[in-house]
Amino acid sequence: MASMGALYPYGNLLRSTRAGVTFVPRRTLTYTTPRRAQEDNSNNGNNENPSKPSALSSIKNFFGFGGKPSDAPKPTITRRANAPPKREGSLSADSIFAEDEATPKLIASGRTPGRRPTAEQPAEGEGEEQDVSLETRNRENMQAALDPRPQARTRWERKMVVREIRRRGRLSKTEQVMRTERESLSKSHWFKTSIKKLGPLARQIAGKNIDEAILQMRFSKKKAAKDVLEHLQHAKNVAVVRSGMGLGAAAGDEAQKPISIVSKSGERKTITDPTSIYISQAWVNRGPYGVDYDHRARGQINLLRPPYTSLSVLLKEEHTRIREWQDRENTAQRKRKTHLWTQLPDRKISAQNQYYSW
Repeated sequence: MASMGALYPYGNLLRSTRAGVTFVPRRTLTYTTPRRAQEDNSNNGNNENPSKPSALSSIKNFFGFGGKPSDAPKPTITRRANAPPKREGSLSADSIFAEDEATPKLIASGRTPGRRPTAEQPAEGEGEEQDVSLETRNRENMQAALDPRPQARTRWERKMVVREIRRRGRLSKTEQVMRTERESLSKSHWFKTSIKKLGPLARQIAGKNIDEAILQMRFSKKKAAKDVLEHLQHAKNVAVVRSGMGLGAAAGDEAQKPISIVSKSGERKTITDPTSIYISQAWVNRGPYGVDYDHRARGQINLLRPPYTSLSVLLKEEHTRIREWQDRENTAQRKRKTHLWTQLPDRKISAQNQYYSW
């Protein structure tokens, strides 16, 4: 049985259904006069005897890879100019962050050498980059941000100079303590616990040595003790690295004689290393409330507000505790000495006579 395609050609049926479409015949492989003139270069003035082209050459010319190469110049691709070089920010000449030797800089053309080239001989690959030196920056344009109130700044500087002259260069007790003693304040992230649960742990570690407090939190049964332990370890590392606290034994200092002091609460304590770290203060900070859901029966959902709390610790060295004990002892001694002599009553002297009465 013959196929349906053999009996009814689909191409003719489809072509007949298209309304308003004109039939455009395909271009045949005929040899025309313009094509003959193009091959014979008659327009260029060549007087060579044209040879009769064959059917193969006509096919090559039709598909575009036959014939003689033309002498017309090839079209060139015009490239757009490069973008203007960037002007990177730099530091001022009197900046404390400026370095003596320029460090290598990464640019699009490559990595520049460490030494800055001279203006007469620019380095390779840096012709497009403009070297903006620090001296070319206009400092007047930066005064709006660096010095927004110049008159107030001048008055404050004058006030500080006058205060120093009145004191004759002497430091107050607070300034002297801040210059001679070290401290470090560390605040933890928000713990998912309440103040009532974290407060007892903060009171437990306050006043203890940092190593002893870490040991207490390590064996504590409280759930929040684990977070407190991690924060104490982090606070100790920060105090050692940033403030240089607790490095007396590591620096090889001579062992001092143990000192027995009495704390403000009346507890006696023996200090063997004055550079050891202790927790001077520990307090709790109230944080934001979270959102949680309590799924109950019959599709009821209760909205919960779990609290968040953080812990702040102030670390100091034993030098501070010794100095505070000495200040308390000196104050108490002055008070005891004032009670050794009692002033006479201030009253009028009576029975004055030029002769003795005995």
